[in-house]
Amino acid sequence: MKVAVAGCCHGALDKMYETLELLQRRHNVRPDLLLCCGDFQAVRNEADLRCMAVPAKYRHMQTFYRYYSGEKKAPVLTVFIGGNHEASNHLQELPYGGWVAPNIYYLGYAGVVRFRGVRIGGISGIFKSHDYRKGHFECPPYNQQTIRSAYHVRNIEVFKLKQLKRPIDIFMSHDWPRSIYHYGNKKQLLKMKSFFRQEVESNTLGSPAASELLQHLKPTYWFSAHLHVKFAAFMQHETNSKDELPKATKFLALDKCLPHRDFLQIIDVEHDPNAGDSLEYDAEWIAVLKATNSLVNVTQSSWNMPEKNGLHAKWDYSVTEEAIKEVLEELNNDLKIPCNFTLTAACYDPSKPQKNMEPIHTINPQTTEFCAQFGLTDINDRIQQAKEEGSGRGECEEEEEEMDSTGSAEEPSEYNTDNSGLSSFNPDEIMLDDEGGDEDLSTCSVDPSPDHPPEFSTSFSDIRIMPDSMAVSSDDAMDSNTEELEKSGGSKQVEEKSSTERSLKRIGGDENGNSGVKKIKRRNQAIYAAEDEDKTD
Repeated sequence: MKVAVAGCCHGALDKMYETLELLQRRHNVRPDLLLCCGDFQAVRNEADLRCMAVPAKYRHMQTFYRYYSGEKKAPVLTVFIGGNHEASNHLQELPYGGWVAPNIYYLGYAGVVRFRGVRIGGISGIFKSHDYRKGHFECPPYNQQTIRSAYHVRNIEVFKLKQLKRPIDIFMSHDWPRSIYHYGNKKQLLKMKSFFRQEVESNTLGSPAASELLQHLKPTYWFSAHLHVKFAAFMQHETNSKDELPKATKFLALDKCLPHRDFLQIIDVEHDPNAGDSLEYDAEWIAVLKATNSLVNVTQSSWNMPEKNGLHAKWDYSVTEEAIKEVLEELNNDLKIPCNFTLTAACYDPSKPQKNMEPIHTINPQTTEFCAQFGLTDINDRIQQAKEEGSGRGECEEEEEEMDSTGSAEEPSEYNTDNSGLSSFNPDEIMLDDEGGDEDLSTCSVDPSPDHPPEFSTSFSDIRIMPDSMAVSSDDAMDSNTEELEKSGGSKQVEEKSSTERSLKRIGGDENGNSGVKKIKRRNQAIYAAEDEDKTD
């Protein structure tokens, strides 16, 4: 089947789906599935905007609310993970995943699902060592600290994913796995993003937690975004025994949804032709959630996951075939994820703006139903309970009572660095502490994108189809990936000026063909600027 993979969406759903429509019109290629690698921005209303960790001047409504309200419906099944620019209050409602709109599914803090027999996993957020060992304690209304920590990856999610034994076909993370750049064309990467050099040379660029998962899961494909550059790599994994077959991962990072950027790619993925067209639960993942349920922590206390170090009675939470069979029996062998999307917040109305709308902590019926079905802890319900209990006692006492005995709060972190992939200056990324990073969270803009987008012929360029292999030489002296990709029988992928290349980029502009972005703004303000603002810049 054909899978479309997108980098940072930044709320530009209309543009994303218009690009897919153009793909079908020009090349008769219709993707069966769209995967988005974070910064999706499922913003429903003004309160959601205030929960998005960006300076106030970048908060714009964009177009998701139209899909949330039912005004529009996603033309292709869309599965996404969270990034570091999200309506965290909305995504927090679905810690185990769920529908944010009809035909648009969020994988949760971490999750695994199946579609047409293809096993798809992902982990949301970015890595920050100082929050990595904490529980999911945040809830709206957020303060200046929790609005950021809410999207930081936690060790419990990595631990859950590391219990998986069955092969993963596709995995998504927002930030890159650390060291993946050593398996691709570093010279070309540093030519495009020279400010990465220090971190690449010191091997501190990216997420060590994602790197750990890459080594453990060894998926066929791994897709990322976050760094706003397209980069391909090919990683051959080491085998643990002579009997183990060698595995390799094709890595691809994509850019953001902006004019002239490589933000979308089409790949062909082998699938089960006898499988249905519905998104399905993954039985092993459900069994792992059940097995690790006792590890749920909703406090700020830092602790490490159980490991074989003499401090834990149990450290292996991987599941048996019998446990997986029990899940299947519970579901009567029907793994189809119910289409139980429910509105949980008022939808933005352009004719009645409510700039003072306050975010509230909501327990989503989808999560309630999911937890009841599988006997899991509703994290948001637990947070509510902790808040109520904490109102009558000290915070330290509460944290001690909430701490599960299977964990340890005294062990040192396995990661002693604090790099999320952008610790050096990146002019292509919004800096939260710059130019209003500490502005009043109540400030926001609700200007939607234009109701009448320009014609396809003037707004978009041609489309490029991903070749069968993304293998890239790790030789730093290599000037481009073209030679390797040609050997695999695919089209050229790097040289953008090639006449045979069909680049999948969005080109902004008016009906006369004029470019919609006349110059690059400082720190790329165009990410969040409305189209009209770009045209008058």
